[in-house]
Amino acid sequence: MAIKNKLFDGMVIFVHIVKSGSFTLAADISGHSTSYISKEINKLEARLGIRLLHRTTRSLSLTQEGELYFQLCQQIIEDAEQAENAIIGNQGEPQGRIKISCPISYGLSNLSPILSQFTEKHPKIQLELDLNDRKVDLISDGFDVVIRATEHLEDSSLISRRITQSEALVLASPSYLAKHGAPQHPSELAQHKIINYSNLKQPNIWLFNDHNGNAIQVHVESHVLTNSSTLEIALGVAGQGIFRVPRFALKDELKTGALVELFSDWPKTSIGIYMVYPSRKHMSAKVRSFIDFVVEELGD
Repeated sequence: MAIKNKLFDGMVIFVHIVKSGSFTLAADISGHSTSYISKEINKLEARLGIRLLHRTTRSLSLTQEGELYFQLCQQIIEDAEQAENAIIGNQGEPQGRIKISCPISYGLSNLSPILSQFTEKHPKIQLELDLNDRKVDLISDGFDVVIRATEHLEDSSLISRRITQSEALVLASPSYLAKHGAPQHPSELAQHKIINYSNLKQPNIWLFNDHNGNAIQVHVESHVLTNSSTLEIALGVAGQGIFRVPRFALKDELKTGALVELFSDWPKTSIGIYMVYPSRKHMSAKVRSFIDFVVEELGD
């Protein structure tokens, strides 16, 4: 396959512009004139056939295609720097910024305690952490690694690596159970106040497996619907209803008796914890070091 002679033309300058937020600053950084910078971007957009930047006399912003191209260009430039360091005999340390998304409860309970070890081990890596329970788009949102907790990981072109697993628990406070009674079978949940998690595809359908492996669907009504497992737990402890969260989202509520597990003798619903990233090929040293570290520290 022939390599296009102008494949990399304008790429470094484009990254300078985005990072600095200005054609003038990019010109100062690269040692070129502002007019040269402008011409290079015009030629780059013409070659690609897309607009990368919205620019006026007062503002500069990326188009959607420009945002994606910027993320890919950053990776290519970092890979080239790593290759250059290696070839001149300076292997160096993994370095650069890693953008990571992680569910809030898992980030606070599991990821947070080990981050100081990682930053001490890799001082040249800067972490950008987005703790968020919504399902982010790894590519368009510009993440290097996304941690997901799910019963079923969707098929995609992305690569996933399993860290560990947790389990979903159905919980309520003693005060709620004293007032409303404890359901003896999952089907009875339909008659109870339910605190539901809105980020699920079908929050009003709770799935169970009985002791014979038969699947049971229970349709519930949301007394409260929220995108925060932390709020679910707080409302549950306050006696506002029955809810379902992964075990890792809990602190010591079960030990102290603030919450009671329901259907504890039923088979547990498994929740896998995965790291998702674009590709195994050409993975930068910084991303590989983070993935390997997390698996080593948190893997089962």
